[in-house]
Amino acid sequence: MARAIRFHETGSADVLRLEDVAVGDPGPGEARVRHSAIAVNFIDIYFRTGQYPATLPSGLGSDAVGVVEAVGPDVTDIAVGDRVGYLIGPQGAYSDVRTMPAAVLIRIPDGVNDSTAATIMMKGMTAQYLFRQVYPLHGGETIVYHAAAGGVGLIACQWARALGVNMIGVVSSDEKAAAARAHGCAHTIVSTRENIVDRVKEITDGKGVPVVFDSVGKDTLAASLDCLQPRGTLVSNGTASGPVVIDTRQLAAKGSLWLTRPAMMHYIMPRAHMLEMADEVFAMVLAGRIRSEPAQSFALEEAAQAHRMLESRKSVGATVLIP
Repeated sequence: MARAIRFHETGSADVLRLEDVAVGDPGPGEARVRHSAIAVNFIDIYFRTGQYPATLPSGLGSDAVGVVEAVGPDVTDIAVGDRVGYLIGPQGAYSDVRTMPAAVLIRIPDGVNDSTAATIMMKGMTAQYLFRQVYPLHGGETIVYHAAAGGVGLIACQWARALGVNMIGVVSSDEKAAAARAHGCAHTIVSTRENIVDRVKEITDGKGVPVVFDSVGKDTLAASLDCLQPRGTLVSNGTASGPVVIDTRQLAAKGSLWLTRPAMMHYIMPRAHMLEMADEVFAMVLAGRIRSEPAQSFALEEAAQAHRMLESRKSVGATVLIP
């Protein structure tokens, strides 16, 4: 038996329950992984609240790290004893042990500890696909990035600095602004007391920016569009404040703007490409260009408390559960 966080109905964090679940031997193409650290991501809240569909009752969580305990038939590139992580596959990472498709497991190299790996598996790969694939950055650009002190945001700050990108980070408090700047963000805007558009225009001498990365959604949509240069791109990579609804005529009126809502699954597969992405993320860590450790840790049974903190927007950096 394993311990796992599950929910039988959608709703607030109170719907999360710690339950005993059966975990059998891995079947063909599968491996059983005992977790050492489990990432908590905002996407988990989307599943818990029903914004993203789940078949109930459901497990929760998309990424974790741990050690392979057993492998099933036809598994050739993952072995017992390997340290691995994953960020795609069925929901259910909030558990101490589970069986996973071996095809989604990524070996963690020596020199990257479990706590770092837990914070960069989804978050580091997200920064990679946003900055290297969705809107490839080459250096010298000025960009706007919302939630710059979040788990992905602090990695994005460091990645932008490594690329030579002038990042304007939008945050909600002075504490978060300090954290973003400490991680490489060139400029910060505290949205609770500063006008986002006015500050961006001030920083860019009225030009605006070619791209805005906006994971907040409904509450920041108007400001994000107004920060863009003509033919600029809004990357809507999250909807923490609610879904984005837009009249496409606005895109023409504001300068023939581009809008994309990317999903990791469309950028990470096939497996060979996923491993290449992971290699780039791990290389950044091993070179010291990205440093990442959990800012908040909770026991597995405290998953509801972790969700409440994330929803309050009081958290800074990455949050993990420890089985």
